[in-house]
Amino acid sequence: MAGLVLYTLTVSPPCRAVELCIKALGLHVDRRIVDLLAGEHLKPEFVKLNPQHAVPVLDDNGTIITDSHAIMIYLVTMYGANGSELYPMEVVSQAKVHAGLHFNSSVLFPRMRFAFEPVFSSVTLGISDEKRDYVEKAYQLLEDILENSGHVAGKGLSIADFSCVASISSMMKVIPMERERYPRIYDWLDRLKTLPYYEEADGGPAELHGAMVANKLQQNLKNAKLS
Repeated sequence: MAGLVLYTLTVSPPCRAVELCIKALGLHVDRRIVDLLAGEHLKPEFVKLNPQHAVPVLDDNGTIITDSHAIMIYLVTMYGANGSELYPMEVVSQAKVHAGLHFNSSVLFPRMRFAFEPVFSSVTLGISDEKRDYVEKAYQLLEDILENSGHVAGKGLSIADFSCVASISSMMKVIPMERERYPRIYDWLDRLKTLPYYEEADGGPAELHGAMVANKLQQNLKNAKLS
């Protein structure tokens, strides 16, 4: 049995969400790093695994699962304890987790990508006020979501928290958020940071991701001055 193989990239927010889930479940995984900047996701052998050319990808003894949200659902369903709060089986609770996952996939991550992706393609010298405002509106939406329970999907920790924190922790490194303006988000982050696996799975890699964006912006500006 080959076991679980995860094609991943440490700094990638979707990959970090899956890492949080893996560590929460105590699973052993063989990690295969895919260097997106080097174009490894475009190689034929990887495209065969995921025609969308994206990480993470999970290979469970030949069963291929793509998309971080789907991977987390699969892992908890297959390997988590019955009734796990991370992805509850009760219909209403599960629907709330789905809503939180979709909030990340349709709001948080796309707005981060909208702001960050042009930086790495060297087509932007900075993040515009329009893009910053778009990200800050996403911050406010999350702040409002956290009003009732302190978690993204109900009162307990779930994979929706993992998904959203992986995006937010990168976004705020480049587009800062003020604690006074978003106190619920900071309270939520402070609770997540107490998880024994948080720093390794998300905290440290988020710092690296933010530094990569900042360094690339500086490089773009330098190249523009030389041209």
